[in-house]
Amino acid sequence: MKNTSLLRAACVLALSTPLCSIAQTTVNGPIFTDGPGYRRWSVGINGGLLAPVAPTGGSNDFTKWKAKPGYGAYVKWQILHSLGIRADYVGGKLAGNNDRKLGNEKEAIRRINSFETKLKWSTSLNAVINLATINWMYRKNAIQIYVSGGAGLAGYSPKVSKLKEGGLTDYKPSGSITEFYVPIGAGLKFKLSEAINLDLGYTMHYVDGDNLDGFYLGTDKDKYSYGYAGLEFPLGPRNKPQLGWQNPAKVMYDELQAQKANLQRELETSRAENNRLSTEVNKLTGDADGDGVSDFFDKCPGTASGSKVDGSGCELPKITETKPPTQVIITDEDRRIVRNAIQNLEFETGKSSIKPGSYTSLERLAEMLKTRGFSLKLGGHTDNVGNANKNMALSKDRAESVKQYLVNQGANPSKIEAVGYGSEQPIASNKTKAGRQKNRRVEFTIY
Repeated sequence: MKNTSLLRAACVLALSTPLCSIAQTTVNGPIFTDGPGYRRWSVGINGGLLAPVAPTGGSNDFTKWKAKPGYGAYVKWQILHSLGIRADYVGGKLAGNNDRKLGNEKEAIRRINSFETKLKWSTSLNAVINLATINWMYRKNAIQIYVSGGAGLAGYSPKVSKLKEGGLTDYKPSGSITEFYVPIGAGLKFKLSEAINLDLGYTMHYVDGDNLDGFYLGTDKDKYSYGYAGLEFPLGPRNKPQLGWQNPAKVMYDELQAQKANLQRELETSRAENNRLSTEVNKLTGDADGDGVSDFFDKCPGTASGSKVDGSGCELPKITETKPPTQVIITDEDRRIVRNAIQNLEFETGKSSIKPGSYTSLERLAEMLKTRGFSLKLGGHTDNVGNANKNMALSKDRAESVKQYLVNQGANPSKIEAVGYGSEQPIASNKTKAGRQKNRRVEFTIY
């Protein structure tokens, strides 16, 4: 199994994390996103309760916290199906006092009795990650579970009530306080329609200071939380789906199914092409009558077994000897004329055309055949380079070409036999250039 297949399986088991999106985008192309095909931008508004407390770190410097109204808004950009960047704004009030008794049932004796802080503004930039989806075997989901985290700045002005004086006074008369904070949140999102989503969330804000409640009790820094419900409105044409609601597991499954079907089609096409090529090869190599000429080139199919045929597969005319054979005496001069004809015989490359330089020797041979009454057998041979059937035809054609030239010079055609052997009777090795040169020849035999 390829690494990409293992990674896809891990993505499905993890219910699609951002790693899956990045991996699929970089390895196999953007199967989870579709560029301008999705809506990526959205805005949201919400309202809820603010409290100077966080489950991970307890309350601030007072024994009792109070929930106060809060409000917020955000702009979000969905980068991948499971990763977005969100700019948040939150405002409202925070309040608390020392009315609750301590663990030893004693009243909390402190110089500050209560506080109320106006959260004038707080802005942050957060990464929002979809941890899981519901109905994830469908392309589009209805519910999302997400977490968020980032960094921001908050501007607030605390007021405190002292035990002796009573009433609320400004903790910092010179103005509001601005401090850095880290928001960590989680939530559920419900898709109501293509135009609106319901957002339920809870965010803890960890402030980098101890001024939020106007009182310094210890080394712990202040924190506050915001639980809210709100509406999210995607921006863009309604005919385009929201990227955040696209299900990577289902999209990946559909893509794999499409790839499987495509591979099946390619396999079937390949098989059909192989069958076609096999038929063509059989047509080129088949020799039903066994005459050494392929059926594809055989112009006279069905010749009798053992018949001598020409390059077209047609049977050669048989020569009937009418006179009783007479004793033939071959002299050294006769053999010299034959040797010269063999040595000087040359053909055009790959053809049966005789080169002019061979004419003189062949003319002497023709004259000898006329005056001496000899019979001549011409045997054409080739090397083993190329197609065997073509070599057989070429050897036969060259022997026939020599016979025709001798006949044109007055030799008796009935006493000349031309035979082609192709590469079947080599006299040297075909593995060397010199050997192949020797094998490309026409043998002259007089009798």
